[in-house]
Amino acid sequence: MEIGLRRIRVLSFDMEGTLVDPYFSHLVWEVDIPRLYAEQRGLSLEEARERVFREYRAVGEERIEWYDIGYWFRRLGLGSDWRVLLERRRDACRLYPEVRGVLERLRERYTLIVTSNTIREFLEVQLLDLKPLFTRIFSAPSDFGEVKKSPGVYMRVCRELDVEPEAVAHVGDHPKFDYEVPRMVGIRAYHLDREYKSRGEHIVHNLEDFEKRIKMLEFRDNYTEEPH
Repeated sequence: MEIGLRRIRVLSFDMEGTLVDPYFSHLVWEVDIPRLYAEQRGLSLEEARERVFREYRAVGEERIEWYDIGYWFRRLGLGSDWRVLLERRRDACRLYPEVRGVLERLRERYTLIVTSNTIREFLEVQLLDLKPLFTRIFSAPSDFGEVKKSPGVYMRVCRELDVEPEAVAHVGDHPKFDYEVPRMVGIRAYHLDREYKSRGEHIVHNLEDFEKRIKMLEFRDNYTEEPH
């Protein structure tokens, strides 16, 4: 093994549930869109929610349309401009408390990126003033026309960055998209469980935990490197 071959160079972060809490998306998808639908169809808000949620379930999170607010405005026949809706809810974007400090420390040693299933228009709002901390922002639906259920998404990210998968660590809150799938291609992935429902070698409960795991990896990789 060459020295540094296994060393982590890139840290990849999911967005929602990892960097920002779900409140912004909750308001857009579960409050505002049903409200607009109710206004369009002359329904009560509760009836509108039932119908809209039924439409959501019919598509499901493994299809690219799930993440495309423009698609939903067309499918549900909503007349408003969805971009106005996102802008109106900008103040609802909230970082988890530890995020900024962890990112600022980690960026001193690693290349930081976002790898998300969120469409780019959402990311631009949710990133707030964190954007300068990241070298690249990848939206799987917007950039690759896929969702992170495909290992190919992570391989394309690696090719874009010109790194081997083994030099990347990823963290996110979805057990399949952010843990199982990236591990298929050799990325060192961690499942972020902020509700403390599970424990394990590849489970972290906040980004400070992730930071500690990365430090441990760096120590272990340096310790196991062969000398010249």
